[in-house]
Amino acid sequence: MRKSPLLMAATLATLWPAFAATAQQAKIVGVTDTEITLGQTVPLSGPVSAYATFSRASLAYFAMVNDRGGINGRKVTLISVDDGFSPPKTVEQTRKLVESDGVFALFAPVGSAPAAATQKYLNIQKVPQLLIQSGLGRWNDPKQFPWSLSGLPNYEVEAATYAKYILDNLPQARIAVLYQSDDFGAGYLNGLKAGLGGRAEAMIVGTQSFQLTDPTVDSQILNLAAVKADVLLIAATTKQTVQALEKMGEINWHPQLFISFVAASPDRTYALGGNENAKGAISMTVFKDPSDPDLANDPDMKAYVAFMNKYYPTGDKKEGLNVAAYVEGEIMTELLRRCGKELTRENLMKHASNFDGATIPMVSRGVVVRTEPDNYNLFHRPQLIRFDGQLNRAIGSPGG
Repeated sequence: MRKSPLLMAATLATLWPAFAATAQQAKIVGVTDTEITLGQTVPLSGPVSAYATFSRASLAYFAMVNDRGGINGRKVTLISVDDGFSPPKTVEQTRKLVESDGVFALFAPVGSAPAAATQKYLNIQKVPQLLIQSGLGRWNDPKQFPWSLSGLPNYEVEAATYAKYILDNLPQARIAVLYQSDDFGAGYLNGLKAGLGGRAEAMIVGTQSFQLTDPTVDSQILNLAAVKADVLLIAATTKQTVQALEKMGEINWHPQLFISFVAASPDRTYALGGNENAKGAISMTVFKDPSDPDLANDPDMKAYVAFMNKYYPTGDKKEGLNVAAYVEGEIMTELLRRCGKELTRENLMKHASNFDGATIPMVSRGVVVRTEPDNYNLFHRPQLIRFDGQLNRAIGSPGG
C-alpha cells in the first residue's frame, strides 16, 4: 500500500528533529554518544622525562572517572603521547592527535616551549588547548588566543609576589637569579623585575641562565655567589634546582632562597639537594601537599591517596606532578560535566572561560579557582610556603 504524500510529510516532520540532532552530533570531532576523546603531549623521554608520571597519573584519573560511569554517560579516552619536550615533535604529535586521532580537545599538555609551538595551530583549528602545564603569561591572552588556557599559576605573577615579599621584608637585599634559558625562565626574571619596579636595577646584582642540556649549573652558581648576593631566585625545574642546592652546600653559600613552585618539593627536590641547603626556602603553592602530616585526615587527601592506591599503585603519592594531574583531571571533568548535552568545543570554551563556583579537591585552602572571559588566569590567592628543613609550611597568602 502506497503512503499518501500527507502521511509521508507528517512522518518526516516527526523524525526530522532526531535526524538533525544525530547529524549535528556526528559533526562534533572526538565525541560520540558513548565516548569523549582527549589528547595530551608529555615528555615521556628526553631531558625532562621525569614528567612522564604526569601522563600515567592522568590516564589513571580518567580510568577512575570511567569506572564511576564517565561524564554525563560518556567514557573518556585520553590519548597521551610522547613529544620528548621537543617543540617540533610536539607540533607533529599534536597535528596527529587533531587530524588523525580526531581528539575533542587537548588536555593538560606539558611544557612551555612545546605548548607554545602548537598554540597558533590549535587556535586556528579552534581546538581547545586546556589546562596547559605551563604558567607563561601568553596563556592569558583571550583576545588573540581564546582557545588556550593554563592549568598552572602564572610565573610572572609568582615572581612578582616574591618581589613584594622581598621589598616588604628584605628591602636592602642583593638579589641573584638563576633561570632556565627559555620562556619559562624569562617569565620569572621579567616578573621579578616588574615586581621590584624602580628598584630592580639596583637590587638585582647578578643573573645567570642555563640550557636544559647543560650537564650542571655549577659554574652559574659560582658566578652568582661571587657577586655577594644574599637572595637567590632559582627559576628552574627539579634537576637544576637540586644541582644548585648541592653546589651551594659545597661552597657554603646560604642566601635567602626563592624556588619556583614547580620544583618546591621536600622529597623530590630538597631532600636530594640537601635539606640543610634548602632550609628556609620560600615558594608558592596552590595544591595540598601529600607529605604534610597535618593533612593526613583531610577528606581530599584521603580520596587522593585512595585514588593512587587503586589506580596508580606504582606512583609516588607525594609527587607534586601526580597531585597536579589529579587536580587538572578534576577541573576537566567538571568542565565537561557543565557542558551537559551541548558537548561542543565552543561550549567547552564558554565554560572554561567562565569558570567559577566549583570546589576542586586537593586545591589548597583559601586558593580560588576562577576564570573570566577577559582573564584566563585560573588560580587566585596562592599560598606562600617556607621549607622548615622537613616540610613546607604556610606563611601567608599574597592575595590576587
